[in-house]
Amino acid sequence: MNNAFQDRLAVVTGASSGIGLAVTERLLGQGARVLAMSRQIGGLGELAERFGNQLSWVAGDVTQPADLERLAKQASTMGPVSFLVPNAGIAQLADGLDLTAFDRQWAVNGAGALNTLACLRGHLAASASVVFIGTFLAQVTFPGLAAYIASKAALIHHARTLAVELAPHGIRINTVSPGPTATPIWSTLGLKNEELSAVASTVNQRLLDGQFLEPGAVADVILFQLGNGARNVIGQDWVVDSGYTLR
Repeated sequence: MNNAFQDRLAVVTGASSGIGLAVTERLLGQGARVLAMSRQIGGLGELAERFGNQLSWVAGDVTQPADLERLAKQASTMGPVSFLVPNAGIAQLADGLDLTAFDRQWAVNGAGALNTLACLRGHLAASASVVFIGTFLAQVTFPGLAAYIASKAALIHHARTLAVELAPHGIRINTVSPGPTATPIWSTLGLKNEELSAVASTVNQRLLDGQFLEPGAVADVILFQLGNGARNVIGQDWVVDSGYTLR
């Protein structure tokens, strides 16, 4: 296999399910070595059986400095990091004026992502690509998710300026903002089954193809941003939402 990912090291956080798991699987399929971090092994167990030593796992939480230090130490033994996807994220319903909800979600979605890059910066390859994960909701509204949206919107704009600061050092930074995607994060919102079904029905009406995205569809865009095809794309936020924000 001869491509941009073959034998190069990628780090993915929040890698045990959803978009993070899909990104990990695609990177492995392209021949990359992947250092995955998550609180639980989840779907990574099956990938480990398929890809063997090509996949390494570190159990950890991006809000814990000691865990990030262990991640960086492991990366330092595996070679320079060519690709980084700080994907770990949470979403919680809360009153828009509940600032503690913002603090909780920023700790993972924003600070967790930025601290992941900070701890790995000294271990990045001479030419490295980083893709942060935003949200399509930064362009619209969703009552109850103000804190989540704010945490992701702040990350999106932080990444734009960071892209300018780090470009001279060979680090290319972009963001992918997924639309409604069929991942376990929806089950963490605390909604009853009937409430969740009602939300899904409403969301589907705004999707041009009438159905939630599959994690793999988002992962494909992330891999394109990571790769050589997007080598002149810097500081951009690509929304992958099946047309949700057009309505």
